[in-house]
Amino acid sequence: MPDFRFTDPAGKVLELKALRGTPVLLNLWATWCAPCVTEMPMLDQLAGRMKGRLRVVTVSQDMEGEKAVAPFFAARTFAHLEPWLDPESELAFHFGGANLPMSVLYDASGREVWRLAGDFDWTSTEATRLIDLAMPDPG
Repeated sequence: MPDFRFTDPAGKVLELKALRGTPVLLNLWATWCAPCVTEMPMLDQLAGRMKGRLRVVTVSQDMEGEKAVAPFFAARTFAHLEPWLDPESELAFHFGGANLPMSVLYDASGREVWRLAGDFDWTSTEATRLIDLAMPDPG
């Protein structure tokens, strides 16, 4: 898992490396990206459904940062997503100038399991199957 820090509009800090120990679905998105906007409610549902088993982290790549993201979140009722900001798009550059949306799944040890560029139906059985690849074996 890359070693990056993000903030939310209130100044709260998130360090990705501190999330090791739990599988993480990292999603790069932007308010101007129509497929990203479509995915957000599904990602919120996924975060609620997988609470305690998978951390869903959505990181905005909007260059306007809080100015774009705060109103976007205020206009919606996400119960589980947090508005993490990356106005310099450092994460997108880390992933080679990523097309948005981009999602990367990490297992609990921080190893990348898979990467998906483009929109995806996070409520589908295919999503569940792909996420299960990072889940610890219960047996």
